[in-house]
Amino acid sequence: MANRSRKEVRQRRHWRIRKRVKGTAAVPRMSVYASNQHLYVQFIDDENGNTLAQVSTVDSQLRGENVSDTLQGAETIGSIAAERARAAGVKKVVFDRGGFRFHGRVKAIADKAREGGLEF
Repeated sequence: MANRSRKEVRQRRHWRIRKRVKGTAAVPRMSVYASNQHLYVQFIDDENGNTLAQVSTVDSQLRGENVSDTLQGAETIGSIAAERARAAGVKKVVFDRGGFRFHGRVKAIADKAREGGLEF
């Protein structure tokens, strides 16, 4: 573990998680990525390699709104993600936290997605 960057440590943790978490067409993987400035959520069918729905803070539809990398922004992204997933016919998902702690922005996205009608 000597001289590993935070990014590398998170990436290795993400690989360990991805060994177990698989998405299907019926139950896709809800992948969350949180950079310093933006948040990204994708619903992925790993069997076919398709992204069924996605939302991020850099979406052109969200430019006018004040959706930034804050807890309120994460809650907004979580509720929009649930709407887009339901529009794509997704009700149940497998949550992939992307190697991040289930805390703060990642937890806010998950909680709002659950409130929006997704099951995981």
